[in-house]
Amino acid sequence: MRLANKPYRGLFPMEGGIARRYADLRRSEKQMDLYRHQAAELTAGLGDGAKVLEIAPGPGYLAIEMARTGRVRVVGLDVSTTFVELATTAAQKAGVDVEFRAGDAADMPLDADTFDLAVSQAAFKNFSRPARALEEIHRILRPGGTAVIQDMNRDASASDIADEVKSMGLGWGSAVMTKAILSQLRRRAYSPSQFERLVTDSSFRTCEITVEGIGLEVRMKKQPVT
Repeated sequence: MRLANKPYRGLFPMEGGIARRYADLRRSEKQMDLYRHQAAELTAGLGDGAKVLEIAPGPGYLAIEMARTGRVRVVGLDVSTTFVELATTAAQKAGVDVEFRAGDAADMPLDADTFDLAVSQAAFKNFSRPARALEEIHRILRPGGTAVIQDMNRDASASDIADEVKSMGLGWGSAVMTKAILSQLRRRAYSPSQFERLVTDSSFRTCEITVEGIGLEVRMKKQPVT
């Protein structure tokens, strides 16, 4: 496959053993507590029966926690077939109904005007066609729907990264490896000003950006038809 056609940035896809190792790293007790907290926050304003899409859910932990609320229907879309398999198995073990599907964020096999909320966490920096991904997110949202992108902040400092890794409660070896990975990934990430320019050029036009620690959160709304 030519580099220009890859749906992800980086040399290696998140498949096989690489994906499984990542899934293990993200399954610490502290991280799972964080997923539960994030799921409650993200779904708090949604009505019963609302439909939620998580883009690039990886092993599916956040999507599963959102589904545990019992109020929303959740779909996960990931380019990695290994992650789709791992997430599907995890959802079955958790006893929750989440549909995990394979697909590219820049060319989603999903109907327009379908979802009330679209979430992408720790993945947007890896999309090879970010502008196209924003257009796809806008397309699949219902009018009035919200998109929330949470990712690394390119402006994060080395101290910010060290504090983040410390908060994960990892063992020594995993902590060293995670710190090195985050330092590498920061090079792909967007600063708040870079992200704002991307959104301005998209169908969303405007956004709200907040920064905390190594991360940034971008909130966008698909304006209702007038």
